[in-house]
Formats: sequence, structure tokens, C-alpha cells
Amino acid sequence: MERFTWLKKAVGLCFVYLLSCLCIEAQNPKPFVIPELKEWTGKEGRFTPSEETRVVYCDEQLERIARQFAEDYETLLGRKLEVVEGKARKGDFTLVLKKDKKLGKEGYAIQIDEKVTLSAPDAVGVYWGTQTLLQLSEQTVGGQLPKGKMADWPDYGIRGFMIDCGRKFIPMDYLKDVARILSYYKMNTLQVHLNDNGFKQYFDNDWDKTYAAFRLECETFPGLTARDGYYTKDEFRSFQKEAAAQYVEVIPEIDAPAHTLAFSHYKPEIGSQKYGMDHLDLGNPETYQFMDALFKEYLEGDNPVFCGSKVNIGTDEYSNKDKEVVEQFRAFTDHYIKYVESFGKQVCMWGALTHAKGDTPVKSENVIMNAWYNGYAEPKEMVKQGYKLISMPDGLLYIVPAAGYYYDYLNTKSLYESWTPAHVGKVVFDEQDPAILGGMFAVWNDHVGNGISVKDIHHRAFPAIQTLSVKMWDGIHVTLPFEGFDQRRLQLSEAPGVNQLARWKSGDTCLLTKAEVRPGETMPYPEIGYNYTVEFDIEAIDEAPGTELFRSENAVFYLADPISRKLGFARDGYLNTFNFRFYPNEKAHIAIEGDHTSTTLKVNGKVVEKLETRVLYFNEGKAKMKHVPTLVFPLEKAGSFRSKITNLKVHNIIYK
Repeated sequence: MERFTWLKKAVGLCFVYLLSCLCIEAQNPKPFVIPELKEWTGKEGRFTPSEETRVVYCDEQLERIARQFAEDYETLLGRKLEVVEGKARKGDFTLVLKKDKKLGKEGYAIQIDEKVTLSAPDAVGVYWGTQTLLQLSEQTVGGQLPKGKMADWPDYGIRGFMIDCGRKFIPMDYLKDVARILSYYKMNTLQVHLNDNGFKQYFDNDWDKTYAAFRLECETFPGLTARDGYYTKDEFRSFQKEAAAQYVEVIPEIDAPAHTLAFSHYKPEIGSQKYGMDHLDLGNPETYQFMDALFKEYLEGDNPVFCGSKVNIGTDEYSNKDKEVVEQFRAFTDHYIKYVESFGKQVCMWGALTHAKGDTPVKSENVIMNAWYNGYAEPKEMVKQGYKLISMPDGLLYIVPAAGYYYDYLNTKSLYESWTPAHVGKVVFDEQDPAILGGMFAVWNDHVGNGISVKDIHHRAFPAIQTLSVKMWDGIHVTLPFEGFDQRRLQLSEAPGVNQLARWKSGDTCLLTKAEVRPGETMPYPEIGYNYTVEFDIEAIDEAPGTELFRSENAVFYLADPISRKLGFARDGYLNTFNFRFYPNEKAHIAIEGDHTSTTLKVNGKVVEKLETRVLYFNEGKAKMKHVPTLVFPLEKAGSFRSKITNLKVHNIIYK
């Protein structure tokens, strides 16, 4: 009898255990978003939006966020949501301000049941929560969401990206897209490096010939602004305000007293004869007059050009050959910290005060330092002096496209598994040390003239944005293995309405077929990203120089290039040609294949030429530079050709 009772209890316990396992399995697992959610408690079932689903906001300061969410939702899912103020009902998204000390300023909580309730102590947290909802929605059919509740908040307050617009002009449209992408992944800072110059060994060792650029419209010094690309004051103001509406702060940077060849090109007397014309002469009073006037133009008035709270004044990589110049450099740095602060801005600057160790005091209170190389600014010492740091160690977080030093593409696996902003090179702080404000990675366009396109820059930057957003938000609290993250990140959009990679989801690798392409017609896809094949048949007629097959906003593909009348393409000011020209009345099958390193032309199935990254030599062979002939294929509009183009097929392998 006792044995039977024991057996009965054992069977009962097993049944309870199996039932509990089934219940656990029925609970929704933690959903994938970038950055990873801090907390998740799964429930059973799914929330399915309906035709009656609305976005309801409960405070007038959330109206703009609610309308932006509805607009982005329609962009991603094709469903229009009504936006109303008031009380939510079953099936709605509702946005609420609610105090919660645990969440901090940027945190948020979401409960998904018969309706979706997003609450946060501050509007910025509500906004970040809407980005989470958008990411969740775009991964499912019909925008279904897993029922459960989540709480999320960042470990670090500054999560950013710096882009060098000085050595390569970066169009404003791209900067706006970058801001939107950063926002989608909860990164809140974009530093725009507005002036810089190339290396003189690529320009006959002549400072006068060396490329240099300053990218802002300038009335104080007419002619200072770069002629090959710049931002007007109005568009730069508008850009900062548009980014701020997405909770991304733009930090404009005017870099001085090094990296200033654009200034000495304009006014040679302020360039240093001793240390190089890319250095300002710190002993010349006219240097201060020039820089004071330049900063003043963008900082003064009720509607300043630099309209955010922070400005970066540069101050890196100046010579430290003798004590006198070190003291001059420190005095210059201190002057511009105080000068920019006098306009009500918080100053950011590059770390250089270990490299320039001296006696002249430099203000540290309320000053932010970009900690990039510990030999220039030893992080612990800088904190001791009173600086707050943005962690951006060059050996881990610098991209210099095709340069052969630093990274061409960041080592995202290593960063994901091992790095947090507490790691400033080999110096490691405690996690969430208040001296470490956050992190930032950078793209430097050091090699002027290397053929790299904005598309190439983006191809390098986007996986870094996705990866580092996790590490800057979650710090050490990441649970998903890298392999799973790296595969699943590809399921997400760059951002609502943004597709710089020109990757198009399709059930087939053949994205587009067209029996005949007629001159002037528009295609359904503006451009096709890397790992593509574009093929067609042609009955060639002798075309005039510059005859286009296709163009987009970013590139042109020529049937007859403007110079040699060969097949070729142009983008970012570079013309690349294949050594192939059609005979009159020739019939052929053409295929163009492109990836992130090369562009290949095939004629009748045979490779005619593969344009690959090649090495260019300068300065009698003492200096070399890689040149990259890539193409994101333009497809938006057909040109005014006379040849007959038939059997167009476009293949796009999107996840490679």
C-alpha cells in the first residue's frame, strides 16, 4: 500500500512537472531587437493589430512621437494607424508618461496584452520604446507582437558615431539617413568632423597641392568653404533640429590647431612653417583672431548655426617637439574651451593632454574628452584631472576605408563579445563608472582620392552601428551569442524609409525581369546593392559620348562613357571604365556583377574585365594608396540611348 501511494505521488509530481514545462514552453521567449532588451517576462499568445488599431497618446508632449510612430509604422508595414489623444481601448497602442526611478531618463516599459501600453518617465524613453515596437513589428507577418512585458534602459548615456566629412564630402541626405539609422538603434550622438586635409605625400609633398576642405558656408571668410561640397548654414541648422527630433544630438566639430590646412590655404600667414602648414602657428596673434571669428560665426545670435548643446573644438595630434609649443598648444586649448563655453555650449575635444604635458592649466570642469589613444591622453590621468570621457579607442573602433591600417571593417565579433565603453584601449574602468559617459566609433576618410564611395562607407558603418548599439546600451548585460545576433540582425531594416545598402527582400534572387527597357522609363528599384548581377541583351547602335544606360541619385552606368565611349560608370566624382566598346550593330549578352571589392563585366558569358581594388603609387613609389572601383548599381531611370535593350534581369543576394 505504501509502495502504491509512493508511486501515485511520483506519477503526480511527474505530471505537474510536465505540465509546468508545457506552460513554460508556451510562454513567449525573449524577442529579438537591437539593442537587446534588459528585462522580458513572456506570456502566452500574440497581439495582432487590426483595422481599428490606433495610436493613443495621453499627454500633449507625446503627440509628435505618436504621429512619428504612426508614420514609421505605415512605412514599414503599409498600414495606416489613426492617432488620437485620450483613453486607449482594446487593440490600441498607447503612449504614457509614468514615473519610474528604475528606468532613468531614457528607459521605458512596454506591456503587450489585448493592447500595447508603452510608458516611460520622459519623452525620450517613450520614443526609444516606439523604436522597439517598430523593430518587433517588422519581423512578423501583419505586425504581430508577442504578449509579455519588458523594461529597458541604457547603461551609458552617450552612444555615438563620428564621421569625417572633411577629407571626403558626405552629402546631407546621407547624414540625415545616418541620424535616422542611429535613432532606430537607440544611438543618440552623431559627431560631424567638418574640416581636415589629406596627406602631402600623395600630393607631390607640396602643402599647396594637398587636398583640404572646410564644409560649412562661411560669410566671415568668403572663399574658405570647400568648392567640391559643403553645407549651407540653413541646411545644417535644419539637419541638427531634424536629428534632435529623433533624439540624436549632432556634435559639430571644427578641428584645430592641427588638421587645419584648409585654414592656412585660405590665410597662409596663420600656417606653421616649423611644424607644417596643416598646423596653425600658435605664436601668431592672427591665428586667434581667425579662429575666434570662425567659431563666432556659428555660435553667436538667437539662431546659431551650431544649435545643439555641445561643440567639439578638435585639439589633437599637434606637434610636441619642444616645451614652448606644448605650452602654446595648452593655452590654445584652454582659450577655446572658455571661448566656446561663453556662447553657452558644452565643449568636447580630442584627448591630447598626455602628449602635450605641460604647466599651462587647461580647464577640465564640465569638459568632455574623446579618449581615442592612450598615448595622447592617458584615461585614468584625464579623469583625475576632471575630464569626463567618451570611450573610442582607435585600435578597436576606428574605420579607415581601404587604408591598410586601423580597420577596414570593425571586428564586430570581438567587440560584441569583449568590449564595452568601460574599455578604453587596455585601460579598463568599472562598468558604468560615472567618468565614462559612453562610447563612439569613427570613420576616417584619410586617403583622399582612393575611390571609396559613400555607399562603401555605409557598407562598413552599418554593421558597426548595429553591433555597437548593443554594447553601448547593454554593456556587459548581453545574453545572445554573437553568431545568433549576427544572423538575426540582418532581418531588421536600416530604419523606416532608409535603404542605403539597397537590399531588397524578395522570395527569389531574381529581383526584377523586364522584356524590354525603353529610354527614359523608371524602374521599381532605384539601385541594387552589393552581391548583384545585372544582365541584359543588347543590339548596339553607335552611341554618343556620355550615353547613359541607367542612373540613380548616386551613380550613372554608361553605354558610352563621356571620354572613351566605353562601358563604364561614375559615382562620387570617380569615373571607372571597362576596356570594352560595342561595334555598331553588335548583338551581345551583357552581365555586370558587383560586390564590396570589385565590379565585373561579362560579355556573352566571358569575363572581359574585373575592376578590382588596385594599388596606386605616389612620391616616386615611396607612398602607396589602394583605389576601390565598386558600384552600387543605379537602376532608377533609363537613359536616352538608341540601342535596343531586352531581357533585363536583376539578381540580388541580399544577405551576404
